[in-house]
Amino acid sequence: MTLEIFVPFWGDPALLRETVESVRAQSRHDWTMTILDDCYPDESVADYFKALGDPRVTYVRNEVNLGITENYREAIRRARGEYITILGCDDLMHVNYLDVIMRTIAAVPVADVIQPGVDVIDGAGIPVRPLVDRVKQRLLAPRGGEGIAVLTGEAMATSLIRGDWLYWPSLTFKTETLRLIDFRDGLPIIQDLALLMDIAFQHGTLAFNPQPAFSYRRHAESASQKTLLDGRRFRDERSYYREAARIAAGQGWRRTAATAHIRLMSRLHGIAELPTVIRYGSRTGIQSTLAHIFSP
Repeated sequence: MTLEIFVPFWGDPALLRETVESVRAQSRHDWTMTILDDCYPDESVADYFKALGDPRVTYVRNEVNLGITENYREAIRRARGEYITILGCDDLMHVNYLDVIMRTIAAVPVADVIQPGVDVIDGAGIPVRPLVDRVKQRLLAPRGGEGIAVLTGEAMATSLIRGDWLYWPSLTFKTETLRLIDFRDGLPIIQDLALLMDIAFQHGTLAFNPQPAFSYRRHAESASQKTLLDGRRFRDERSYYREAARIAAGQGWRRTAATAHIRLMSRLHGIAELPTVIRYGSRTGIQSTLAHIFSP
């Protein structure tokens, strides 16, 4: 089986080259990679792939700028294999990524989503452990020792709505699952959580193999950070949590619905981000963050 890796690109060409080389360094060779350049204005990107000469790597430049969600959809439209990874254009696969994913699929063939163990690096590639990642990895991720943790349906939904501990760019999906369950429009910052919850609501299965196989790059200035200041981040998050509670209640998943209503970790995230919003002096961001912390 060959894993199809898609890299939607808009960003730093130097980091993209690091991402590509991390894939080419895999200990296994049963993979293909397609770069989906979303009209990034730098000719050096196309020149790099032209000179690469690797038949496993395909470079495609979109005719028009699609935006991040539509470029994800383009990856899914192009997929032909059984499994797909939509890799971040500045993240890094460890040499064992493909091996960890394939062993997890062999152990849990019903899994719709596979999450390997993840390390976190900063913009310069230096290992870091910000508070958000310590919470994700120590408090929210399932505890299963060295074994593979498997969550299905309500258990998966409850775990993720308590706090999204997954790392989207590191995930491998069944292609069929992503064809059946689309991204929700209007939720650009938390579209990954919404999609994963929709997979859970359709009684999907998540397999978590804690063996480290991926480096997630956490930038100080990200799209998520910017939306904290203009209020969109927490406004959209509150809206989605209400929707998740409604769906869960409709399916009789009381624990999931209650967790979505309480949204404890989401409120604590608001508390953790409040000093940053105050420091930037964004009145809109402060109001949105306070509403997120205290509103029912």
